[in-house]
Amino acid sequence: QRQPVAGGLCAWCAHPAGSVSPRRARFRAVADYIGAMNEPLTHFYNLGRLGKAGDTVKFTADAGQCAAIAAWSGVLSLETFAVTVDISKLGPTRFRLAYQLTAQVIQACVVTLEPVQAAVARNFSRELHFVGHTRGPATSAESGADMVLDAGAEDEPEDIESLHYDLAAPALEAYSLALDPYRRSPGAEFSLGTEPPQATDSPFAVLKGLKGHA
Repeated sequence: QRQPVAGGLCAWCAHPAGSVSPRRARFRAVADYIGAMNEPLTHFYNLGRLGKAGDTVKFTADAGQCAAIAAWSGVLSLETFAVTVDISKLGPTRFRLAYQLTAQVIQACVVTLEPVQAAVARNFSRELHFVGHTRGPATSAESGADMVLDAGAEDEPEDIESLHYDLAAPALEAYSLALDPYRRSPGAEFSLGTEPPQATDSPFAVLKGLKGHA
């Protein structure tokens, strides 16, 4: 049983001004992982332990995770999914992630519905800005490259509220954007007077279109 302390507060609630109670710390730790529960692949990394020398992290999807990613992305199957991330510390609250993603995927031909094998290879980077538990736009001094997919466009860094970051999330996004919604078998052509299937049911085709207009 918790004993009262000075000021009438119980031992559970009492903590120095500006610190976090154990209960709230646990709630926040759980909240950090809630958003990843529905993802087919997660790989968390504690950026708070990153030194000046940086780090390199490699991870792959096992057979079960490949099946989950395939179902999540609407392809017939995913044979391999491998990620390498070079992590560097740009400042006390800023980090850069340089990704190398490779995957072997099998999609259905939009003409014949026959399986078509395709390779995905993407190099991109993402910059993170740790803002703690406050919300708000990044200042201009903290601006930089957010995510680059075979392009030189720059954007604001991604604000994060936890140093436990899911390295798999950007890899899954890059993989989904790389999928061809109109994959065809070699030599397959649409018949005269027919139109290719609409991609309205594909969230990745919609996402690719939005990113192209950003």
